[in-house]
Amino acid sequence: MYKLSIHIIKKINGLKITAAFLLLAVFTAGFLSAQSPSPADVSIIFTHDMHSHFDAERCVIDGKPAERGGFARMKTVIDRIKAGNPDTFIIDGGDFAMGTPFQTIYSSEASELRMMGLLGFDATTLGNHEFDYRTQGLTDMLNTAVASGERLPFIVTSNIDWDRTLADEKRASKAAELQKALNRYGAAEYTVIEKGGVKAAFFGILGKQADSYAPLSGLYFKDQIEVSKKIVAKIKAETSADIIICLSHSGTDDNPQKSEDELLAAAVPEIDVIISGHTHSTLKEPIIIGNTIIVSCGEYTHNIGRLVLTRNGDRYSPSEYKLLPISGDLPKDAAVEAAVQKFKSLADKNYFSHFGYSYDQIISYTDFDFIPVENFGKVQGEDTLGNLISDSYIAAVKKAEGDNYRKIDVAVVPSGVVRGSFSKGPITTADTFNVSSLGIGPDMIPGYPLVNIYLTGKELKTVAEIDASVSTLMGEARLYTSGLTYTYNPRRLLLNRVTDVKLMNPDGSLSKLNNKKLYRVIGGLYSCQMLGAVEAHSFGLLKVQPKDENGNPITDFEKHIIYNGDTELKEWAALAYYLESFDKSGGVSKIPEYYNRLNGRKIEVTSRAPWAILKNPNKIFFMLLGVIIVVLAIIAVPVFFIIRAVRRVKKRG
Repeated sequence: MYKLSIHIIKKINGLKITAAFLLLAVFTAGFLSAQSPSPADVSIIFTHDMHSHFDAERCVIDGKPAERGGFARMKTVIDRIKAGNPDTFIIDGGDFAMGTPFQTIYSSEASELRMMGLLGFDATTLGNHEFDYRTQGLTDMLNTAVASGERLPFIVTSNIDWDRTLADEKRASKAAELQKALNRYGAAEYTVIEKGGVKAAFFGILGKQADSYAPLSGLYFKDQIEVSKKIVAKIKAETSADIIICLSHSGTDDNPQKSEDELLAAAVPEIDVIISGHTHSTLKEPIIIGNTIIVSCGEYTHNIGRLVLTRNGDRYSPSEYKLLPISGDLPKDAAVEAAVQKFKSLADKNYFSHFGYSYDQIISYTDFDFIPVENFGKVQGEDTLGNLISDSYIAAVKKAEGDNYRKIDVAVVPSGVVRGSFSKGPITTADTFNVSSLGIGPDMIPGYPLVNIYLTGKELKTVAEIDASVSTLMGEARLYTSGLTYTYNPRRLLLNRVTDVKLMNPDGSLSKLNNKKLYRVIGGLYSCQMLGAVEAHSFGLLKVQPKDENGNPITDFEKHIIYNGDTELKEWAALAYYLESFDKSGGVSKIPEYYNRLNGRKIEVTSRAPWAILKNPNKIFFMLLGVIIVVLAIIAVPVFFIIRAVRRVKKRG
């Protein structure tokens, strides 16, 4: 290259030296640009809903045991992409925490943010599960992350309503601490990062549904669309950003009216790219609305997304879009794997040891596969994993209460709180924790505790109807029960699909429900709290009011937590105790064949026959019938008078 440059200079006659060097600079720039991607291209790696899945997950693929996911293998894929384009942006759409035992050191070690820093993430936003350990838990995590002195991803969070939150006396103190922690961390409503000559502006939002799923956040949030309009205007006014990217924890949906990120793209067309988290969507092709590109790669580090954009006029269009599987045949990055093992040891020391367990301890064994977690709760019907979990609640409470045990009639598990499953082979403590990993109790120890509530027989029938009807509108409300059996017909009117509900006694016999009697019900803290939200999702037609044993409405569910000695009985621990209780004749507890088949807890009878459609109607059926009669009457009365008038005219004629 040096000799070529001298040759060019010697051949230039009549030009000044400065002109010659100017020509050389132009030539050199052109040569170098041919060797690297054009600055007009934008290279992006994206994730969302990783839920603390640092370690590989055992699974079954094509009928064979396999592994998938994990940060060590994800780093290998990231490095391969960056070898071809070192100026790649690495970004995340929130819910980076909560879902595996690593979350147990969320506050004390800030393990998620530190691991993301190690992998080279540039920016992320806060999802609803970042608030699972309440305002204080997030505050502690941020302060711990800063104190580590390690490289961390930038946090953009744009629609927290600080004015309203700090004006609320009940929330102000904790919220002020969180605000200070966010400022100390360096979080902002937007940031601009430049790579390869491209200036990318990032901002982050939490959607309406995600906000409703974070009852312990201690914060109010502004409408994400209105905030996005203002943020985009600020970015355009205050920066020279080439591209605007929204890290959205809002999600997409098959129903266009519920697809929050599609609504956002239509309302704020200046956004170039939306990284769409929260709904765990896996988009094999991007959704393009106008010039806005919406992308999602699915949950739990099963895939990472790869997006390359090319300048097209004054906007960008996708020239490459791939979902790259993090499969078990990929090599693990040694440094990241060492960090995973370090945090695993801390989870053992700081959490599992208090329960008498360790991370990799084998506590049970299964000869068969349960449903993969990504398919759990997707379709209506009974499920063996749901049966196992709900049965474990009753068994664990019975053991904890000992001689003071009071009969439990029903246990309830919503699909939305189940985050893991079991594959054929050994079951470890970590596997068990992953199934029921969410939340924290008032003891500030990770894991939702079980609580004790009472419902009337009439409300238990409503619980069955919630599962049969509301879960079609709100998948997280799909319910799995122990102690209850019900028959439903999906061809019947919505909110009137259940035709028969009975108690299923431990001996297998069935009992009728007394509408007015109170029955003891067990569920997780979050699950029982959310029962009260059913009314809104059923248009006010279904209502369940959890009560105490005297029939008084419960206002503080934490007063009804079940304890195992002096310790809150956690959902995951209840499952672990139950798994350990099975027959150990082979040396280790083994899940019985009973859980490899359905047990008649949900019975679907599909029929369009008139008798099947009209059988055992509930009040909603009669309400609708009344509405139909009123409408027909409104139509019939004027028709009657019109006909009568016509007849009179004819008689006169």
